[in-house]
Amino acid sequence: MAKRQIFYSFHYDNDVFRVQLIRNIGALEGNEPVSPNEWETVKRGGEASIKKWIDDNLKYKSCVVVLVGSDTANRKWVKYEIEKAWNDGKPVLGIYIHNLKCPRNGTCSQGANPFDSLTLSGSGKKLSSIVKCYNPAANNAYSDIANNLEKWIEEAISSR
Repeated sequence: MAKRQIFYSFHYDNDVFRVQLIRNIGALEGNEPVSPNEWETVKRGGEASIKKWIDDNLKYKSCVVVLVGSDTANRKWVKYEIEKAWNDGKPVLGIYIHNLKCPRNGTCSQGANPFDSLTLSGSGKKLSSIVKCYNPAANNAYSDIANNLEKWIEEAISSR
């Protein structure tokens, strides 16, 4: 089976090192993180530029994986990425990454479920009632993610 094309949604400033650990698992084709310089260029273009960048990068992805750190649920663009993906019919899932060790500042506190703050139009149900957010084993988060990432993505795809 071909590798899935994955869009990773995360809080860059807080979690880029933890996210890089997941990208290095290698089981999946992920969008490469935009460099800080590229992101500054995109941001200078304003909201329309940021939305276009996100929309273009989501377009051909099989699934959106939200990597949840301590402040991810509060990030405007993470919320936009989740809503855009969901409204476009893409599978979405979350993985808490607070127990992955960042070389700069170790582990962090567990953040809120980003799907709790989003509701489905029509029913008013929280997106978290449908979208799974996995919490890997605290003592071995990296191995838990490495061993289950493909399975979690396939489950999200088949349930969508």
